[in-house]
Amino acid sequence: MPTGGPTGGLVLRQAIRGQRRRVIAASLLGMTHQGCEALVPVVIGATIDTAVATGSSDALLRLLLVLAVLFLVLSTCYRTSARITEGGGELAAHRLRLDLAARVLHPRGGADANRLPGALTSIATNDARRVGSVATVISYGVSAVAALVISAVALLRISVPLGLLVLLGIPPLLWLGHRISRPLERRSETEQERAAHASGVAADLVAGLRVLKGMGAESAAVTRYRATSQDSLSAALRAARSRAGHEGAVLALTGVFIAVIGVVGAYLAVDGTISVGDLVAAVGLAQFLLGPFQLLTYVNAELAQGRASARRIAEVLASPVTVEKGHDVPDGRTAGHLALRGVTLGALRGVDLELPAGSLTGVVARDPAAAHDLLVCLAREADPAEGAVELDGAPLTSLDPDALRRVVLVAHHDADLFESTLLDNVRAGADGGTAAVERALRASAADDVARLLPDGGDTLLAERGRSLSGGQRQRVALARALAADRPVLVLHDPTTAVDTVTESRIAARLREVRRDRTTVLVTTSPALLAVTDRVVVLEDGAVRASGHHTELLAADATYRAAVLA
Repeated sequence: MPTGGPTGGLVLRQAIRGQRRRVIAASLLGMTHQGCEALVPVVIGATIDTAVATGSSDALLRLLLVLAVLFLVLSTCYRTSARITEGGGELAAHRLRLDLAARVLHPRGGADANRLPGALTSIATNDARRVGSVATVISYGVSAVAALVISAVALLRISVPLGLLVLLGIPPLLWLGHRISRPLERRSETEQERAAHASGVAADLVAGLRVLKGMGAESAAVTRYRATSQDSLSAALRAARSRAGHEGAVLALTGVFIAVIGVVGAYLAVDGTISVGDLVAAVGLAQFLLGPFQLLTYVNAELAQGRASARRIAEVLASPVTVEKGHDVPDGRTAGHLALRGVTLGALRGVDLELPAGSLTGVVARDPAAAHDLLVCLAREADPAEGAVELDGAPLTSLDPDALRRVVLVAHHDADLFESTLLDNVRAGADGGTAAVERALRASAADDVARLLPDGGDTLLAERGRSLSGGQRQRVALARALAADRPVLVLHDPTTAVDTVTESRIAARLREVRRDRTTVLVTTSPALLAVTDRVVVLEDGAVRASGHHTELLAADATYRAAVLA
């Protein structure tokens, strides 16, 4: 995915282009509706002149029939146009959400850099909805302009001065409306940014609620969120005031314009230049013009907000990727030999490490940052600043990231569960059948969790698995990683919340279920390290020691302190 991605203008154009047929159909129907609306005062004026003034019943019936047809057509066109435009807006927003989801989930990453999950959610919901609304209001704008043109033509037939007044007055009014919308556009963008940030902070606080309560930090968290929420509220109020000022200014301008049309029409009627029926038609058209002008005001405001939201969406879609695209694809004969050669990234400093195919290796890192950066390298969420990571002799940078992750699975410590059944969570990444899932459930002791639930494995879990205890969540997450049965599996602290007896069972079963498969355990758990073939100790970002767990316990005081603390 290139770093020079779409701009806000391109996002808007694509949203409209994707609904081109709907926009055209709705615009035609909308123009018909507005045209019929504009013709109503013209027909009423004609009725006064040709039927009421002359006392002709036949003419009156004919013109009343014409009015009935006009109302039937305009009401039908309005309902149909509204249905089409609303559907187009929803479809445009839906496609934007799909594009955003694809970018956020892209194997080469980058979209979530410096963005809270809640902020991304806000962009995919509120901003996508606002851009989708642009596809909706385009047909409204076309219909309003058509209504102004039809009204001007009708007024020209009644009186050339009245028609010219409308034709010459509309462009300046539209230009002024556009200029007045500029502050609204800026403030709308700020409003959406602050709202997204507040949403992200709220989601962050909810996710860490247990930790905050355990630390007694609820008041500090509330204070932080109150300040963030207040900023969001202030931005929303500024945007609301700007929108109110924009609409008020435009309506004041259009009100003056319509009043001028009415005064000129009255003067022409008094002067005898136009008839009474023409005056009624002119006044009716002047009043009718308020509707298209109000519609254009609404369209202008929606376009201003849509442009601001489109820029925010474009920023996500154009986010630079964190890893370059590789072209090679690992085949089905992947042995799973991993090697780090002089790897430097974050807390890692020139790490040289061999992880033989089929081995079970423990990695002890007292510095959490070093453990995190090692996982990032192995998952290829970022490429090393120096050195290389290899899989069966091939640098990871030469491999397609998506294909690589079908071979190498890195299960992070904080992996979340889905709001689905326990079995659905375990089966999420499974390539095998029921037997593989059952082996994973047993190896992780998640089968014990299923037995305790009211509907067993079919029990629906709450969001992020919050209906389970911490240890139960870890066992289900571990079962999901094991059920995927990847040639290379990297587990980070998979049993920190599990009791010691269950942890020992998991350790023994883990070795069995991963036999002849490359497995890396980044942990300080003595029970897990005891079943490994070898333990590697990272200190100060480099490999400091290597050996069997029991040997290191006996000979290395630092290692003893790290795993037995």
